Amino acid sequence: MIKLFAKSCLIAVAMLLLCGYCKAQDKPLFPYQGGIDIMNRFFKDSLIVSPDIIEKRATGTVIFKFSADRSGIVKNILIYYADDVLLTPPLIEALRKSSHQWIIPDNEKMHDFIITFSVNLNPPATGNTSVAIAGYRYYKKRKPIIASDQIPVASATLLPTVVVNYDIQN
Repeated sequence: MIKLFAKSCLIAVAMLLLCGYCKAQDKPLFPYQGGIDIMNRFFKDSLIVSPDIIEKRATGTVIFKFSADRSGIVKNILIYYADDVLLTPPLIEALRKSSHQWIIPDNEKMHDFIITFSVNLNPPATGNTSVAIAGYRYYKKRKPIIASDQIPVASATLLPTVVVNYDIQN
């Protein structure tokens, strides 16, 4: 009777430990302090769309690879793709402001991240052909940046796309 009780207790303890181990594996930690919503809010609040972008009605996608050290300091920002060079300066500035917010997995000395920004123009409430013409003019004159290097995905964390919308100021 005592052996049976000891065996059941041992099985119960093993099951509890196994459940605790499985629970710890459920959800990996998001690499930005506070999670994805805080990261999106940070970029929305700290990104300043330049007057040049607004004037030219610039829109497009920019993909960066950057490194962060153990303290979460952003280093080595590389542009892997940009629809136009005009879009990159305010995004780089916002990315630099995000220092000390990145969480490095497994106590690595440095970790690489890949982040995509999508910059969009909020269309005006009334139909305006000048906005469409300006958008087309921008598209024809844009200067894309395309990396000739490969992205080492196995050693980098791909972050969700940050969507940036801006309005035309009158």
